[in-house]
Amino acid sequence: MAATKSSGELFSTFTLLPGTGFWDNLADLTAYRDGVYWQWMANSGLYAGVGALLSAAVSAAGGYALAKYRFRGRVLIFTVILTGVLMPPITLAVPQYLLLAKAGLAGTYWSVLLPSVLSPYGIYLARVYAAAAVPDDVLEAARMDGAREVRLFTSVAWPMMRPGLVTIFLFQFVAIWNNFLLPYIMLGDDRLFPVTVGLFSLLQQGAGIPAMYTLVITGALLSIVPLIALFLGLQRYWRVDLLTGAVKS
Repeated sequence: MAATKSSGELFSTFTLLPGTGFWDNLADLTAYRDGVYWQWMANSGLYAGVGALLSAAVSAAGGYALAKYRFRGRVLIFTVILTGVLMPPITLAVPQYLLLAKAGLAGTYWSVLLPSVLSPYGIYLARVYAAAAVPDDVLEAARMDGAREVRLFTSVAWPMMRPGLVTIFLFQFVAIWNNFLLPYIMLGDDRLFPVTVGLFSLLQQGAGIPAMYTLVITGALLSIVPLIALFLGLQRYWRVDLLTGAVKS
């Protein structure tokens, strides 16, 4: 409701009724610095979309290997991953910046994408789901038919793990989309900002200017629309995958 109000209405009316300034707010937000807000939205889509896809693929491979192969150090690796799940992301922000700065990647798209690819929680979920959803008998039967290990993963295990991978993708997409600290530390060029950091910078620049508050509120409203659309769009595939991904006897 606040996003529908003009700057005058925002500070003079204290009701939950909609205002009359939404379209003007949207036009002002689009016109601000030649549409930099939509650049921030596109950056968030790039970071979250590519990062979540790569993270789901890496998590699927790692979780499948930890669930279905027996090798020395497997328990230790899984323990380290669980430790990563328990570690607050803020403790890794500065070390990640130092590593990427040493590699010359700080201040680029890669500085936000690369740390998002490896998700300890995603690998943990993939491992649990692979252990429950991919029967060893099916894998052994495929091996007897001459399937190689890569083919087992891509043609047998991957379809069975798809509902779990949709969940991992959603969790990681939301986490990257809402991430503030990592891009705030990594990026200096505001043209590379995601929408979270962009709105924060907009609020800081416009502190004390009422018109800026309406832009920030309108931008915050628009920033959650892709998340809602993603959940509604993937919900159908989620239900279908839960039905078709099961092993039929």
